[in-house]
Amino acid sequence: MTQRQGKMDSGVIITVLICTALLVAIGAVLLVDATGRRGSGLSRVYELDAVRLASFDPNLILYHEVGPPIATGFERSRALALGANGRFYIAGDKAVHVLRDKGTLEQVIRLASEPHCVAVSAEGRLYVGLRDHVAVFDEAGQRIVSWEPLGERSFLSSIVVARDDVFVADAGHAVVLRYDKTGQLIRRIGEKDPDRDIPGFIVPSPYFDLAVAPDGLLRVVNPGRTRIEAYTFRGDLEFFWGQNSIRIEGFCGCCNPANFAMLPDGRYVTAEKGLIRVKIYDADGVFEGVVAGPDELVVGGAARVFLSVEDAEASGFDVAVDPDGRIFVLDTIENTVRLFVEREKG
Repeated sequence: MTQRQGKMDSGVIITVLICTALLVAIGAVLLVDATGRRGSGLSRVYELDAVRLASFDPNLILYHEVGPPIATGFERSRALALGANGRFYIAGDKAVHVLRDKGTLEQVIRLASEPHCVAVSAEGRLYVGLRDHVAVFDEAGQRIVSWEPLGERSFLSSIVVARDDVFVADAGHAVVLRYDKTGQLIRRIGEKDPDRDIPGFIVPSPYFDLAVAPDGLLRVVNPGRTRIEAYTFRGDLEFFWGQNSIRIEGFCGCCNPANFAMLPDGRYVTAEKGLIRVKIYDADGVFEGVVAGPDELVVGGAARVFLSVEDAEASGFDVAVDPDGRIFVLDTIENTVRLFVEREKG
């Protein structure tokens, strides 16, 4: 964990470029063939070497998948939230589907446009992030209010509900917005401010996630810097952690982790796009192990890296956790929800 931040130095930039180049190498197969069957056109030795660099000790896998995947009912699933009532809230296409824990579809909330993020309050209110505004629904799925639009450039990518506040990540403007629950804007968080030693968010893609941690601080992915930053609700940057690396302990590519969630004990569950892998870090950002790697998550494993615009969007798996520490993965390729639980020790 790093207490204060500095400039993005040349070493970090070089690492990003190398990591991205390796992703291009092992993912070139998908640029011409979405199934991964026709080959990349690269030297087989080069391709295998790149896959080797992305490999890791299977003993690092701490979780296993249980039960059959639950179908979302969408052609394109985008976001997952868990309600206090044990239900799944899945945003996709132009709707939110509410499912029971066994996958039974309980409710369909239809929308006029595509949702990109979703959150549920303790009271059961549903907050849906559309491209440029938030829409709020009651437990019956009736729209209560739509908040003021944020402009054509906006792209709302994540939303989280705290006790008295709602935080919204706007990837288009690279800023986090703090609202009260009536939709009144209270504060903008994370904009570049040298006087406060805040470097600003770098958001090259629509993936820009946030969460409120058990310690009461806001956690926000700074994807272009491949790290997670901790802010007070007043917008003070307290610390950050993360490193760019294709190796399992780091985040690979130009802009990861794509999504993350907080376990009840303050540990992190991260999901990367491109080279798809879900991992666990402790409360200080120290790598602990793997929930599932590429071989467990996608057909083709580490050799199947997603680099086109459409494929990269589809490969941004979402993650959520329940109070028991179970990890739910939204598979945006197969449009399913998958459950992972910790392996028994010993």
